[in-house]
Parts: sequence; C-alpha cells; structure tokens
Amino acid sequence: MKALVYTAPERVEYRDEITPKLEHGESLVKIDAVGICGSDLHAYLGHDARRVPPLILGHEVCGTVIDGELTSSRVVINPLITCGVCDVCLDGRTNLCQDRKLIGMNRPGAFAEYVTIPTRNLVEVPSDSSEAHLALTEPAATALHAIRLANNVVARPLSEGRALVIGGGSIGILAAYFLKDYGCKDIVLSETNMLRRKTASSTGVCKAIDGSAESTEGLNFDVVIDAVGSSKTREISIASVAPGGVVVHVGLGDAVGGLNARTMTLSEITFIGTYTYTGVDLKVAARKIYASDIGPLNWIDERRLADGASAFQELIEGKVSSPKIVLRP
Repeated sequence: MKALVYTAPERVEYRDEITPKLEHGESLVKIDAVGICGSDLHAYLGHDARRVPPLILGHEVCGTVIDGELTSSRVVINPLITCGVCDVCLDGRTNLCQDRKLIGMNRPGAFAEYVTIPTRNLVEVPSDSSEAHLALTEPAATALHAIRLANNVVARPLSEGRALVIGGGSIGILAAYFLKDYGCKDIVLSETNMLRRKTASSTGVCKAIDGSAESTEGLNFDVVIDAVGSSKTREISIASVAPGGVVVHVGLGDAVGGLNARTMTLSEITFIGTYTYTGVDLKVAARKIYASDIGPLNWIDERRLADGASAFQELIEGKVSSPKIVLRP
C-alpha cells in the first residue's frame, strides 16, 4: 500500500509500505479521508518523543471496512485503543485509561491506504455521509468533550455567559460551534494567523480577533477554552477569565509555565485539563456532523495523500487559511 511516513524531523515520505495484517478482533479499514492534527505537526517537527520515526502518523479517520465484522460499512475510527477493564474504562471514561494506545503513535496510523483497528473502535456512520466532513469527528469530539466539561462546572449556564476560545485551528473553531450549540451568544476567538482569523470570522459563530495585537486581559470571560496549550496562552487564559470562571486546557503546545497560582486561588478560578473524548462523545460528534448541526464545515482543505509533504510544510509556514487539511488516499 501507499503511505505517508514520518521518517525524520521535518521530513515525511510518500512511499510503499506493507499492508497491515489483521489480528484477532480487528478490522481492516480502507482510508477514505484523514485529517492532519496539530499533534501530527508536533511529531513532524520532532517535538513529540512518543512518536518515533519511521512511523505512519494520522488518527482523524473516516473509512470503509473491507475485512472484518462490519465489512462494507462506512465508519469513523476511535483511534484510542484502551484496555476496557480498568476502573475508568468501566466507568465510561476510556480516554483516561492508563494502558491506552493511539494509532499514529504506538502503532501505524492512517496516513495510508489502509489501517487495522480493533472492531470495537469502529463507529458506523451513514453511507451517504461526507467522508471529508466525518474525518473531523475526532477533533469535533475533543471540542465537544471540552465544552461538556466546562458546562458541568460553570456557575451560570453557558447561554448566560461570555466565552473566549484561544486558537483558530479545527478544535478552536469546533469549540466555538459547540459553545453556540450550548446557547452561548457572546463568543470571541483569538488567533494570531490572519488567514485563519478570516476563516473563523466567516463562520459567523464568533468574533475573531488578532491574538498578537488585541489583549483580552481583564475582559472577564466566564469560560476560556485554550486550544493551543502554550505557556503564553495559559497566561492569557488566567488574565482573561472572570473571578469564579473556568479555564479549559485542551491544547498540548508545551508543558511548563503560564499559571499564576496566586491569582487562581484568590479568584477561585477552576482549571480543567481535558484529554480527547469518551466513546459517547465521539458518537455524538459523528451524529452532529452528519446532521449538519454544527455548520456547513465548508472550511476544510482537501488534498491528495501523495501531496502530504507539501501540506505539512505549508502548515508549518502558516500559509494555510483552513483550520483543517484533510488528505485523501
């Protein structure tokens, strides 16, 4: 099969790879569409020690089962492979399983023509659904999970408050959509890239501002969604959230700095770290995408998997206006 393989920092190669063989309980999925995630970019830059080259990256997948129990079914893949028997798995919080594995990290991913996955990780979707749209299910589930956790702890309903989203990638844009879906009427999205800022503004779900020029400090947002996760954006989050407000940390930009514990304590700020999604979040996200409940998703940039190397380079150089590039094998 053909695959886009991460071979060294800042290098991916489109080349022949061995088609994966099925293990017991698995299915073979033909990839129809796969998104480039920010974590794939971190790996590409050599910033993720967990992703060791040579490795096929990619985990945001819509495909068709060609071998396994659901043969001929269109599916979305849950890329998190968990033990299923620990306490958090049995409690439905599979994203917190300490034995979790991820395609595109611990085993070959979906920047390829085919991928294998445990059959229990497949979510069936209607055959007439948009493949490119459903490749957004994984980041949509991440955004939905973050908004759901925020909604559980805010002092007043989201429909009565103000929200700030930091970062105009797909998770940031989708978080704005889900905030609106929860009834929030005052949503600001901060993004430093002018091209992405224009795209965010064109959705009509938020006010997009220049994060490098317009300060949000002291604006007292009830909820702040940090979809970047850097020291700087954590600092902005704490400076922007209202007393008694909630900061939801989604991004994994870097690990250290940006949290003023004194301010957080004196202002009773709730800080929530949120990682990926549960299986139910993924199913709900797929249903909402299919039903067009979160907008037309006309901001996707579709390209051939064979052109993946140039897509990665353009993303690193900030030349892409779309929050999501979807590759098609």
